Amino acid sequence: MVNEDLLVHKNGAILELTLNRPDRLNAFSEEMVVGLMEACKEAQRDASIRVVVLSGAGRSFSAGGDVKTMGEASPVQVYEHIGKLNECIVAMRELEKPIIAVVHGFAAGAGFNLALASDLIVASTESRFVLSFAQVGLISDGGGSYFLPRLVGPHVAKELFFLADPLSAQRAYELGIVNRVVPQEQLREEAANLAERLANGPGRAYGMMKRLIDRSFHSTLDGILQDERTVQGVMVTTHDHQEGVAAFIEKRKPHYTGQ
Repeated sequence: MVNEDLLVHKNGAILELTLNRPDRLNAFSEEMVVGLMEACKEAQRDASIRVVVLSGAGRSFSAGGDVKTMGEASPVQVYEHIGKLNECIVAMRELEKPIIAVVHGFAAGAGFNLALASDLIVASTESRFVLSFAQVGLISDGGGSYFLPRLVGPHVAKELFFLADPLSAQRAYELGIVNRVVPQEQLREEAANLAERLANGPGRAYGMMKRLIDRSFHSTLDGILQDERTVQGVMVTTHDHQEGVAAFIEKRKPHYTGQ
């Protein structure tokens, strides 16, 4: 089924997803959110996909919720809409492949949180991040209350939520929210290079790293140590591990297959 609000393009091992409501600064629609969830689930099933790149069409990454339609929906409709958004966020986190958010313009509200749900964020020097919920008398949705405090601590997170002041890309980088900041004209190239590097890396190891890191926030040290012990016993049987060892011994570049 064609989804005009989310463009999907497979470029070799890289799945490119583009939020596509540029006239509304890529504010969320139900079609966009459901399409993103389905694309992530398909990426999990498709072994040929090694990395996902998420970006926005037009002038910005995403304005998050569509303010122009706020106030029209009933509490039940809001509850159902956020339920779909929650399913999307969970699908992103359960995807055992890296997701790179490529941010230009504004990442606002739930659009900011969508970037936080990704694994890496590459931003242009001109981009701005703002948790705009308080400006319209709302709380965060899309997982921001979970992701942000784990990155910046509770006090900084509360300041960003309470005051809703925009963050520059540089400040977001300093706070550990953003991984890389580059000039706007270099943004696509930087993201493409990073995606290509990940696509050629040990995919199963990346997936397990992602799972263990996410699990660490609600586990104990003993629990993570046991998880590492168990998972490593599986990882030593993988093709990528055997290839990595062979390449090291033979002093050549490894050729990983994600298996």
